[in-house]
Amino acid sequence: MSSSFYEILELSSGEIVLKRSGDESSVEPLVTLKFSAESIAFLGAARFEVAKAMIEAGMEAASELAEQSHDDITADLNDIEHHILH
Repeated sequence: MSSSFYEILELSSGEIVLKRSGDESSVEPLVTLKFSAESIAFLGAARFEVAKAMIEAGMEAASELAEQSHDDITADLNDIEHHILH
């Protein structure tokens, strides 16, 4: 299993994106965040830190969901094994 590194970038459009580090072949970022003008006025330069926290929380939630899904599949397989006649 290869490990991936990610980078968070602010584009010239003001959008903040998450992409795989060094992945120049992928045109579309994995995640794109766009703050409204009102949010930008309120957050100022801190919008990048807020975006980083939002992306980190999303990645953590996705990881937990993937683990939960894996656990569910393992439980289903265990149930199937208990019902197989040998």
